[in-house]
Amino acid sequence: MAMTPAEIQECLPYSHPFLFVDELLSVDDNGASGHYTFPEDSYFYKGHFPEFPITPGVILTECMAQIGVVAFGIYLYNLDHPGARIRMVNPEPIDVSIALADTYIDFKTPVFPGDKVSVQSTLVYYRFNKLKCEVIMHKEDGKIACKGTISGVIFPHSKMKS
Repeated sequence: MAMTPAEIQECLPYSHPFLFVDELLSVDDNGASGHYTFPEDSYFYKGHFPEFPITPGVILTECMAQIGVVAFGIYLYNLDHPGARIRMVNPEPIDVSIALADTYIDFKTPVFPGDKVSVQSTLVYYRFNKLKCEVIMHKEDGKIACKGTISGVIFPHSKMKS
């Protein structure tokens, strides 16, 4: 049985201040979508152009990866391995980990403090535990903030013995 977006969101291996998913809206065999609002008091704005803060591209890429690849990867892997949980840290009690393989992102429009963005990923391929997606981020006004491809690799591993 497929996981719900809420179940997948609970499995995301992030926490504040590095969780860039407010809500996972949908996940199916073709992709994932969700949104995030960048809080005006986020730590990275203090040093990324303090007079005119802009969300760093690496943070935008991370937001797209969390929603469009990691959440989607959890869904796809769970279809083949029901009950498996994907985490990126602390491999001791975990079944699998996911690691970024490569990215190509084209940045179009700046994202500012307080902006709400939506992310949509579309499956390019998923084979041999490698997931590649086309990912696009829109701002609330409909403008494209950035788009490109992101891929990750899922590494199954056995639980460590105590």
